[in-house]
Amino acid sequence: MRASQATVERAVHCSGIGLHSGVDVAMSLQPAPPGHGIRVRRTDVAPGTGEVPCDLAHVVNDRLSTVVGNSHGVTVATVEHLMAALAGMGIDNALAMLDGPEIPAMDGSAAPFVELIERAGIEEQDTPRRAIRLRKPVTVRRGEACISMTPADAFSIDFRIEFDSPVIARQEMSIAFANGAFVDDIAPARTFGFIDEVDRLREAGFALGASEDNAIGIDRQRVVNRDGLRFDDEFVRHKILDCVGDLYLAGAPILARIVAARSGHAANHDLLRAMFADEDSWAWYEIPRGENGAGALTAVAAAG
Repeated sequence: MRASQATVERAVHCSGIGLHSGVDVAMSLQPAPPGHGIRVRRTDVAPGTGEVPCDLAHVVNDRLSTVVGNSHGVTVATVEHLMAALAGMGIDNALAMLDGPEIPAMDGSAAPFVELIERAGIEEQDTPRRAIRLRKPVTVRRGEACISMTPADAFSIDFRIEFDSPVIARQEMSIAFANGAFVDDIAPARTFGFIDEVDRLREAGFALGASEDNAIGIDRQRVVNRDGLRFDDEFVRHKILDCVGDLYLAGAPILARIVAARSGHAANHDLLRAMFADEDSWAWYEIPRGENGAGALTAVAAAG
């Protein structure tokens, strides 16, 4: 794990439709100073009102996507895929400028954002990086969803999903995030949805920008996308992608083993809330500099 904080070297740009809003949005990912964290700033609202930190305290909605908002009532939807890419690439500080209400869907995965970061380059900053180390297990349940974290020396995820569809059925995956595993095995996995639910979702104001270009469509018996799946188990991989993005709302990498069953955005956020609510369950750790920027973790402060 990188010992210093990092940002992108230069500003890079992308544009696309919002998955749920159906609004065309242009985004610029820009460098930010140490300690800035990840923030989004809308340029289409009144000056001084558009900046929103991407952290747990600013989550205002978690139905079908992660939505962050500020005290001015300004919101930004579907931040989880960008957050997953930033987490997977080890970016601590960045500012996403956008001219609409939602992060562009791109192809429905985190891969375009990984490519955006690679194009920008990564700049290590002369400031130590912090991680969150668990002191004891934390578990939450929400309906059929269950997600837990246990202390570990590195971040890993075991995830299981079950859907009443022969296309998905039951899928499981375990992954340790090392040696490019996120970029190769998780980032390309796309979001998905059922064709027979589209009308209901659109009546409720969701999936207005969804298409085969940015989501996997399932008609219960088959995948409708002309090019099929990128992985046989792309569905569980995307759920892991969402989980990575949601947990990065903690504001730092978490050293823990995550075990999840049927978890989604709401349960992922609940897990973070439960961890932070128990001051004895976690501590901040500063990652000391060592050879090649690596080293054992050293406690610098307890939670609280």
